[in-house]
Amino acid sequence: MAIERTFSIVKPDATRRNLTGAVCAKLEEAGLRIVAQKRIQMTRENAETFYAVHKERPFFGELVDFMISGPVVVQVLEGENAILKNREVMGATNPADADEGTIRKEFAESIEANSVHGSDSPENAAIEIAYFFSGSEIVG
Repeated sequence: MAIERTFSIVKPDATRRNLTGAVCAKLEEAGLRIVAQKRIQMTRENAETFYAVHKERPFFGELVDFMISGPVVVQVLEGENAILKNREVMGATNPADADEGTIRKEFAESIEANSVHGSDSPENAAIEIAYFFSGSEIVG
């Protein structure tokens, strides 16, 4: 198995309810190491740029509004097959479809306020990590 890095966001619905530690605990229990982390307030420009892939979708405006509605915690996670492992521990996008024990099953409020984001591929992980972190901020 390959050691890789992935990107994660603890979204505003989770930070508002003080669940950052609980989310991080689930990530660590799954064997992922948090090698970079910071709490930020995304600007509209940050959110629009980060989610530009969804710009033509009808939910884009609501997604941007949600992501700037409160602080988020951006993270770089590291571990064996980190991208897949993170997606497994997050659970399905719709919390109603998520497996028991996953972050979204336990913490998400809705399909929109689903508590976490995670990269879906090595290419996107690299792009997303670079968007929020400089190399010197990632400490293995």
